[in-house]
Amino acid sequence: MAGLMDGALSTLAPIFAVALATHQPRYAFFAGLATAIGAGVSMAFSEGLSDTGDVTGRGSPYLRGSIIGAGTFLGGILHTLPFLIPQFRAALIVAIVVVTLELVALAWIRWRFFNTGFLRSFLSITLGGAIIAAISAALGGAAG
Repeated sequence: MAGLMDGALSTLAPIFAVALATHQPRYAFFAGLATAIGAGVSMAFSEGLSDTGDVTGRGSPYLRGSIIGAGTFLGGILHTLPFLIPQFRAALIVAIVVVTLELVALAWIRWRFFNTGFLRSFLSITLGGAIIAAISAALGGAAG
């Protein structure tokens, strides 16, 4: 869950800032791909090196790092893929729809497996996404 949420939220700003600054879906795709890979590797190392598993009993650092890294990459790459669509406006609309579906899925996972209310989960995750989207829109608009 941590990887999916981190990947879904932390990669929004660079992808959408590049998309809005350049209006070139191809550039946004490469920014998103690089960000998803970088975030996945970073989270894998961070999780793997944070705890040997001996003291906390959390399991193998290699397995935990791999799971968190893969989840982070997955969370970041999903809303990057729409930028393979060559038309800027269509790519942006599809990416926004994908982000919305990601936020709903994350809220559902928190509700289903972590006993957190769906609405509360959705609002808290959406708040984070909205803050990041506002920052990326401001940066993209200033550069473009």
